[in-house]
Amino acid sequence: MWPDRRLIDLFKTEFPIVLAPIAGAMDAKLAIAAAQGGALGSLPCAMLSAEKAREQVNIIRQHVSAPLNMNFFAHKPRELSAEAEARWKQRLASYYAEYGLDPAAPIAGAGRAPFDAAFCEVVEELKPEVVSFHFGLPEPRLLQRVKATGAIVMSSATIVKEAIWLEENGADVIIAQGAEAGGHRGMFLTENVAGQPGTFALVPQVVDAVKVPVIAAGGIADGRGIAAAFALGASGVQIGSAYLRCPESTVSPAARLALARAGDDSTVITNVVSGRPARGVPNRVMREIGPISPDAPVFPHAATALGPLKAAAEKQGKIDFTNLFAGQAIALGREAPAAELTRELAKSALARLKALAG
Repeated sequence: MWPDRRLIDLFKTEFPIVLAPIAGAMDAKLAIAAAQGGALGSLPCAMLSAEKAREQVNIIRQHVSAPLNMNFFAHKPRELSAEAEARWKQRLASYYAEYGLDPAAPIAGAGRAPFDAAFCEVVEELKPEVVSFHFGLPEPRLLQRVKATGAIVMSSATIVKEAIWLEENGADVIIAQGAEAGGHRGMFLTENVAGQPGTFALVPQVVDAVKVPVIAAGGIADGRGIAAAFALGASGVQIGSAYLRCPESTVSPAARLALARAGDDSTVITNVVSGRPARGVPNRVMREIGPISPDAPVFPHAATALGPLKAAAEKQGKIDFTNLFAGQAIALGREAPAAELTRELAKSALARLKALAG
């Protein structure tokens, strides 16, 4: 038996495991498979249009009757100055020349939109059981509309101050995102990347600071990590990197190979991929001009000029500019169907918890 059943009862899932919403590496297929295994399936919507999000949710609903988490970004958009854009394009000029691309050609805008009225209408229409946010919470009026649908609201905290703020501003569940976690840091009340606490330090302090259930995220990829999270006071876990090599993910063969070869020291925090701190396996551009570069424009505009380079390289089977976001436990992942992996994670965690109790 799980020592804390609050999330199971709240989400009405078989296991207190949340599939992390991994934008750019998954779609409805992985969410369906994880839900079939007993986890809370998540759909990352920040890089989708409202219509595409609606389509993906409908696909999920056709295959499973399990609860669903729709995930959105809640950042405040920042304009890209002409000076910053020119500096970034100059920094990337040699890559454009190498691939025969015109740096002056028009480029589509950054594809990571914050939660807005259009997305809110989609939530009101589709009524997902859970709605989660990254980079804080949307403006109060939109959040009130989301909560009026009956959805459980979650958001990520990277420090205790953020967790307290989230609880005070309407979050029903806090995701304590340790520094080990892959993908974007959920930071919104701090810009101090160097001061970000690890999962083992963050989770118990967040648990002590808030009354709502806490989900541990970061460096958790097997039953041992899940059991440790419960020992720290968490009511559940969010797992992403362990699912990246599942056949249901949309990770390309070349990126899949890079992730399979990664070790415990293979990930770094970078800002060159999107303009915000994020953890991943270094690709060529991260190695050569990063991982942290003062030339990278503000989020999400760094990704815009990289888009044509990414597309051109991937046509040649290269991942020089491909997002390889992953956490420090990436080496614990394996190739297995997501439903099977989920059940194995839960089984292993329960066995570990039973052994510790004995």
